[in-house]
Amino acid sequence: MGESRDDEPVSREDIRAEWRAIVESGEALPGSGLAALSARMRATGNWPEDLRSAPVIIDTDIGGDADDALAVAAAARSLPRLALVLTSDETGPAVGYGARARFVRYLLDLTGRTDVAVASGVSLGDTRYFCADGLVPDELPPQPADVVGAVRAVCAAVPGPVQWVGMGPLSNLALVLEAAPELASRLHVTQMGGALNYRDPSRAEHNFRLDVPSVHRVFDAVHEGLLPTPYFVTSEVTFTSAIEITADHPVHRVLAAPDSPAWAALLVAHMQQWFERFHPGTIQHDALTLSAALQLPFVDFDKMPVAVDGIGRTTRSEAGVPVWLSLSARYPAFMRWLSQRLDPGWKPAEEGA
Repeated sequence: MGESRDDEPVSREDIRAEWRAIVESGEALPGSGLAALSARMRATGNWPEDLRSAPVIIDTDIGGDADDALAVAAAARSLPRLALVLTSDETGPAVGYGARARFVRYLLDLTGRTDVAVASGVSLGDTRYFCADGLVPDELPPQPADVVGAVRAVCAAVPGPVQWVGMGPLSNLALVLEAAPELASRLHVTQMGGALNYRDPSRAEHNFRLDVPSVHRVFDAVHEGLLPTPYFVTSEVTFTSAIEITADHPVHRVLAAPDSPAWAALLVAHMQQWFERFHPGTIQHDALTLSAALQLPFVDFDKMPVAVDGIGRTTRSEAGVPVWLSLSARYPAFMRWLSQRLDPGWKPAEEGA
């Protein structure tokens, strides 16, 4: 992905057209230097499929770090094709199963997206990361817990590809791959997770280490040719203060304005619990991942073979599975995009605008 200036991004479609032009020109001139370049470009895999009309499934551990809720709100406000939100690392007995799903249902309802389905996903037991206590009305009922059925319904409604945007552990994706392998080839995955140089070398990145067996199942599905090559937005690229929102950040101030709508007030209350209990800021790992899934020009990727060890750590290895890993991101442009979509006064003109 690229851009002519930081404030004037080049569209993914423009770059797709340039890629095709170079490849086709090289193929028309066998034996030339351009032909060699064309062959190398083909070797990395064809340009990704145009997914701009594909329905979107978000898989999120919303209710912990507030970046999930901010990403879901941005998607709800700007993506008419958002079809389903699944919850991962669902709450366990201490809170009661399904609290994350009830929270996302309430958030979606407040943004006017009653059309988006919600399903409670896999629980990994009691989690310490839940910061939405007391924010959902008691009368809001538990959400359905049939992840596979909900994904089947989205796939049955369209004939083509479906986008899967992963913002938590890979448990739900692994469940779908195991229970409905016939759907695998239609799922185009962009996942927040993994790291080649994690800040703590003794352990894996958070989303991977929460459910290591599911990471292995997903990589096995890619290796077996069942799942299209996924994109991973890694911790090295997302973990930066350049995309952190604190109580003093302009995004927080806009959301906390006295005349803000109920969905904005809910986000502020959720952030406040996170700030008080865990950290005075929330880094926008998941919204950056969402922007990459939408093929916006903020994150750069490269395709490389990756191996996953027994505790979920990822390394570049020729014996690994080829996947797309993030290399860098254009943080100021991304934050302008996100800030606009979280501004209660913003009205979407069209998707991606």
